[in-house]
Amino acid sequence: MQRHALPVTLWVNGVTHDLVLEPRHTLLDALRGDLQLTGTKKVCDMGDCGACTVLVEGRTMYACLLLAVDCDGQQITTIEGLSQDGQLAPMQQAFIQADAFQCGFCTPGQVLSLHALLQETPTPTDADIRRAVSGNLCRCGAYLNILHAGRIAAEQYAKQQENSHANHAH
Repeated sequence: MQRHALPVTLWVNGVTHDLVLEPRHTLLDALRGDLQLTGTKKVCDMGDCGACTVLVEGRTMYACLLLAVDCDGQQITTIEGLSQDGQLAPMQQAFIQADAFQCGFCTPGQVLSLHALLQETPTPTDADIRRAVSGNLCRCGAYLNILHAGRIAAEQYAKQQENSHANHAH
């Protein structure tokens, strides 16, 4: 049986990538194999662990459950896309400050899930933070530190918002 490849344009971390992929090719395999963006982890490959979490149009999604052709033309953000000009994003800095990772396999998915939460809910409760990462399993059990990282990033985000509003008021 001959497979038919399709043209797919993936907009990943602000860069357009024109690929030709089989319809069954997952977004996870396109990111890791075709684009060499290995921060998105391939662990369970069944949508159970959350290690492959990416943002698609700003929403958290499991890349292992998405076909690349279904993401054609959509904005995709991976862990590599959070840092700007060599500076870690506030959520990435918070994970370091809170020592919220151990083996690192779940970390990219956890970071992206919490980043998405702060985009929607700038002042989350602990319950909001727990809910945001409920689909991301941590084999090492760093959940308390992950919760702490979410709190730290929320505080940093709130301070940035206050400074931004104060600067615009002048």
